[in-house]
Amino acid sequence: MDFKQIVKDLLLTEAKELEKAAQKISFDIEKAIDLITKSKGKLIITGVGKSGLVGTKIAATLASTGTSSFFLHPTEAMHGDLGMIGKEDIVLGISYSGESEELVQILPHLKRFNIPLIAMARNENSTLAKYSDVFININVEKEGCPLDVAPMSSTTLTMAMGDALAVCLMKKRDFQKKDFASFHPGGSLGKQLFIKVDDLLRRENLPIVSRETKLKDAILQMSEGRLGSVIITDEENKVVGLLSDGDLRRALMNKDFTIDCKVETLASKNPKMLKNKDLLASDALQVIEDYKIQLLIVTDEEDKLIGVLHIHDLIEAGIK
Repeated sequence: MDFKQIVKDLLLTEAKELEKAAQKISFDIEKAIDLITKSKGKLIITGVGKSGLVGTKIAATLASTGTSSFFLHPTEAMHGDLGMIGKEDIVLGISYSGESEELVQILPHLKRFNIPLIAMARNENSTLAKYSDVFININVEKEGCPLDVAPMSSTTLTMAMGDALAVCLMKKRDFQKKDFASFHPGGSLGKQLFIKVDDLLRRENLPIVSRETKLKDAILQMSEGRLGSVIITDEENKVVGLLSDGDLRRALMNKDFTIDCKVETLASKNPKMLKNKDLLASDALQVIEDYKIQLLIVTDEEDKLIGVLHIHDLIEAGIK
């Protein structure tokens, strides 16, 4: 049995269904975005079975991207949790058939309270669609299941449509990285979005020498500093150069090399410097990787040394 081909066929089947859906997006998606952004309440997602599981993920994505949202199981809603839906809320109901019994049961109650309803289903003539104010079609021609029974392509499309809603709402609200960070303070993602260069800066006991320093003394300072480099500053503490171990190795290959020369003669005169200590550490890592360096000098706008950021500090902090 060729499992690689089975996987390939499945992925292509689902990809084709997504592509078909992309070609027939209707104005209803714009109506849904308009309805949600004008609402003063929450967007409540509901559905059962696979649709409910997908709905839980959509609610989580929306909540983390600036749209107040949570998942409500329709069965629980019929047993008291309907009170969780406020007068200014909107409900997004998900049912591929549009006829899920548990979901259909709560629809009259939503209408009784004039709660706007966005429906995701395959059939615009389904019960769910008929109750809705906005209908979003999630019909697929072929499921990934070889028996064409288990929901696969349809759940993929539903989840993708939920992602599309989230992205549209982010764009509509001009949701920025700093906004995203406020919803993700913990874990690896929190590190990428909250830790700034200033939090990881080395400020004390830096290997600093003047431009008049002899190379042999600079090498001693380099060894004691354990950064593989020495920073050269002038009398105003402005950075004027950087001598790295690479610079030193290249100098040793020169027949005119002398250890009694001034450190400035061998140093890089224009080392890469960062003038924004409030930059995200993850962005600083990108600078380090782009310039293929290990040490990033951080200064103020006048090139006065504030501190240094070493790639090892970023790695130890879990910045990727």
